[in-house]
Amino acid sequence: MLEYWIHISPLGTFLATFAWFLIAMPTAIAAYYQSWKARQEARAAREGTLHSANCLEFVAGDGSCVNLVPLEALHSLPRTGDVVLLPGHGIGEDGEFVPGAYLVERVEHIYTRAEYKGCRPQEARLTKAVAQVTSLNPALTV
Repeated sequence: MLEYWIHISPLGTFLATFAWFLIAMPTAIAAYYQSWKARQEARAAREGTLHSANCLEFVAGDGSCVNLVPLEALHSLPRTGDVVLLPGHGIGEDGEFVPGAYLVERVEHIYTRAEYKGCRPQEARLTKAVAQVTSLNPALTV
């Protein structure tokens, strides 16, 4: 009887090791990846940067977004009283905001704490800018 278990033991060890590599290891890797992704999404939600990360957001008076422009694409931010030409959403049935001229009423700057290796104490970075605009376009009647 003892000889039977001696011969089965290496086979059992091999099968257990094979099952660990085939089932447990990919499951552990997938669980770690999902938790990492959830932490990244939670951090982005805390910073408020999910929808308009590092963008200048042009907002109408009712709070709806006219356009988003990445901050990297700008050489300067608009100021109060500037007139900007925005592409809007188009003219069709889906187009709530037509392309044309918009008057910038006010600009808000939103900063967050810089969190990278080697950042200075109390360093902040511009995360988002919001420009409230009013359309200068004549109303279209169909």
